[in-house]
Amino acid sequence: MPGMIAKKVIFSGHVQGVAFRRQAKDAADKAGITGWIRNLVDGTVEALFCGEESSVYKIINFCAHDLRRADVSTYIVKDADCPDEKEFTIL
Repeated sequence: MPGMIAKKVIFSGHVQGVAFRRQAKDAADKAGITGWIRNLVDGTVEALFCGEESSVYKIINFCAHDLRRADVSTYIVKDADCPDEKEFTIL
């Protein structure tokens, strides 16, 4: 589908134990984003966002700057392939 992109993002900082994944899922569901999000053992959160380009960048910005109780110190964004998933899942 034209205009569809996927980005894999690693969020660092105070991102676990603050409902980061739940808030990201709620925002992704509202925006029609597919993919997944998970905690990593090193204390970071990894996410794969797939959707319309503007929506993907909006959710990345939301997760990096606007999540309640979270304090993202850095985030790394890389190109990825869109998954076959039909929804956004917390892993």
